[in-house]
Amino acid sequence: MKKRRLGKSGLVVSEICMGTMTFGDQTDESMAHLIMDTALDHGVNFFDIAEMYPVPPKAETFGVTEEIVGRWAKGKPRESIILATKITGAGHG
Repeated sequence: MKKRRLGKSGLVVSEICMGTMTFGDQTDESMAHLIMDTALDHGVNFFDIAEMYPVPPKAETFGVTEEIVGRWAKGKPRESIILATKITGAGHG
């Protein structure tokens, strides 16, 4: 997997950032862990997460993706994993 420096941060990330927006709804936790393990084994170290995931957002699953990724990352060398996140604002309506 090719890596790139992320701006001037000093972080080096894989050219592929793996999305996690289905984890916790369409993708259960054990499958999510398997997918992330496979990605990491193939050199992907950059994972996209958000507090509103999984999508589509529902009250009962809001934030579940972050919990799944957190439990997975707990057993990994933290310095080798880059988590990109964001936060949403209140919806209109």
